Amino acid sequence: MANDESIDEAERRISHDVMLLALRGPMARDLREILAALRIPADIERIGDYAANVAKRSIALNAAPPLPHVAGLRALGLLAAGQVRQALRAYREGDDELALQVRDNDARLDQQYTALFRELLTYMMEDPRNITPCTHLLFMAKNLERIGDHATNIAENVWFLHHGEQPLPPRDKRDDTSTTGTT
Repeated sequence: MANDESIDEAERRISHDVMLLALRGPMARDLREILAALRIPADIERIGDYAANVAKRSIALNAAPPLPHVAGLRALGLLAAGQVRQALRAYREGDDELALQVRDNDARLDQQYTALFRELLTYMMEDPRNITPCTHLLFMAKNLERIGDHATNIAENVWFLHHGEQPLPPRDKRDDTSTTGTT
């Protein structure tokens, strides 16, 4: 955790340096396409990893009694899958406006994740027998939220590909599960 900010800063510096090179070269658009073509598959690979984790946990949950709170997880999964489809469509069709829509919708996915997180914590506090299955659901929900983040990364790469810069403000984050509520 201590190195996370320095790693993020190093990635930003490298991306900035590559962007400067791409913008100054005679084939800036070609270089941006190469950069996007390198980044997007990495996001797709991570999406696959998260999807595999959701599948593994669903197998474990299949052995437990049915849970009433799976509807929220299903809704979150549908939203995340829709984000991925839209991001890939934006890339395929070169649609930077659709990419911005995907980016803006990430806050909705974060908000849904936070609501499900709180709901599952409530079920665990009400009955300790819910702790194990709800923990599986929490991990599945977080994986789905991360899938949405990677879809947003793809969308941001589509914007970069078409505009050669990232004039986008920081995106609205509504995942409040990592705060203590005391700030």
